[in-house]
Amino acid sequence: MDDQAGSPELYMFLASTVHDMKNSISVLSGTLENLLAAAPPAAPAAAGDNSAPLDPRDPAAAYPQMAQMLYQSKRLNDNLIQLLALYKEVGKPAYPFDATPQQIGELVEQVASQSRILLRSRGIALELDFPSELIWCFDEDLVIGVLVHAINNAIRYTRDRIRLSVGVDGDYLEVRVADNGDGFPPAMLEAGAAAMQGGAGKLNFINNSSGLGLYFSSEVARMHKHRQRHGGIALENGGALGGGCFVLRLP
Repeated sequence: MDDQAGSPELYMFLASTVHDMKNSISVLSGTLENLLAAAPPAAPAAAGDNSAPLDPRDPAAAYPQMAQMLYQSKRLNDNLIQLLALYKEVGKPAYPFDATPQQIGELVEQVASQSRILLRSRGIALELDFPSELIWCFDEDLVIGVLVHAINNAIRYTRDRIRLSVGVDGDYLEVRVADNGDGFPPAMLEAGAAAMQGGAGKLNFINNSSGLGLYFSSEVARMHKHRQRHGGIALENGGALGGGCFVLRLP
C-alpha cells in the first residue's frame, strides 16, 4: 500500500484530477465575472423601507449571491493552483521555476485585473502604489499567484479598502498587501511565522484554513535566491491602512 501511495502513476492521476478541477472552477469564475460585470449591484434598502423584496428574477437581486459565489470559487481556484505547484515541487517532476526580469507595472496590472471584478462586487476599493518602470527578477506566474491569494485573503478582513504597494528596501523587492480591517487574529500571525520558520511541519492545516496558502507563499519566496539571500514572507498588523498586512520580500 505504501509503495502504491508513492507511485508515479498515482502522483500523475492526482495532479491530472486537480488540474481538471482547476479548469472547471476557472470556467465557473469567468462566467460569474461576466454576469457580475453586466449586472448592476443591488441598491441597499432605505431605513424603514417595508416595500416588497426584490424580484429574484431581477439580476440586481442575485448580485450579492453571485459575488459570494465568485469569492468562494476564487478561493477554491487559489487552493488548487497551490496544490499543483506544491505537487510539482514535492512530486517526481521538478517545478519549472523561471525567474526572469519583469516590469513591476505589468505585474501589478495583471494582479489588479484578476481581482478587479471580485473587489468591485464586494464594494472594496483597491489602491495601487508602485514604481511602474522598476524591473526585478522573479517567476511571474508564481508571484502573481501569491499576490492574488493575498488579496483574496485580505477580502476576509478588510472593511472597504485594500492597498497593493511595491518598493525596494535595501537589496529586496518588498510587496505589501494591506487592508483597513481589525488586523490578523493571533492564530494567523503565528501561522505566518511558522510558514517561514519551519514550513509545512509547523503549520496546522486543520485549524488554520490559510495554512496551505501561507506554506505555498513561503515556498515561492524561498525559491527566489540571489547570492546568499532568499525571499521570505511576513504577516503584520498596523500596516499602511491600519489593519493587516501581508509582506512578500524577494532578493
